[in-house]
Amino acid sequence: MPTNGPGDQEKKSFLAELFAPVAGFGVTFSTMFRKVPTEEYPEEKRPTQLRFHGRHQLNRHPDGLEKCVGCELCAWACPADAILVEGASNDDATGQRFSPGERYGRVYQINYLRCIFCGLCIEACPTRALTMTNEYELADNNRADLIFTKDQLLAPLLSGMLPAPHPMVEGMEERDYYQGKVTGPTQAQRDWVEARDEAKQEEHVS
Repeated sequence: MPTNGPGDQEKKSFLAELFAPVAGFGVTFSTMFRKVPTEEYPEEKRPTQLRFHGRHQLNRHPDGLEKCVGCELCAWACPADAILVEGASNDDATGQRFSPGERYGRVYQINYLRCIFCGLCIEACPTRALTMTNEYELADNNRADLIFTKDQLLAPLLSGMLPAPHPMVEGMEERDYYQGKVTGPTQAQRDWVEARDEAKQEEHVS
């Protein structure tokens, strides 16, 4: 049987060296004449997946109270040290209650210059107060504007919700909120908020 001699091996090595530079551009040449679909962003925005990791949001209960209890577990879980939380106690004596828990997040900040959108803060949150939206347009030309505060992260009030602070639903405890037993504000809560707003207006007039 014929075998490859030294001459054949030299020819193969010579051809390999000759076409090596061209072979490296093989993928480039194969795609040069292929039509590439262009996305007209930002005029046409591509929809994201349902579980896309975008901008964070602090959620509310159906009556308007905040779900965040200021436990700071999200800040501890963040590998980039992008979250700052300062908790404070709710005051039942004056009705100044922001959450159904003992405490609430008085200060909440997320530094999007550091955030890597890993979602570990979401997993650490015990009350499902922190979730991630599908919003991804966070670019800015000012570093200070990329530090989002609580006012920017807090979910907007939906129809029927009352702005905190206000008392909890009468007869309900903290666990009742997380078990979904509170479906909206009561008339007593509405009356309390109306009286609070009227008192604030009177203070401004006087």
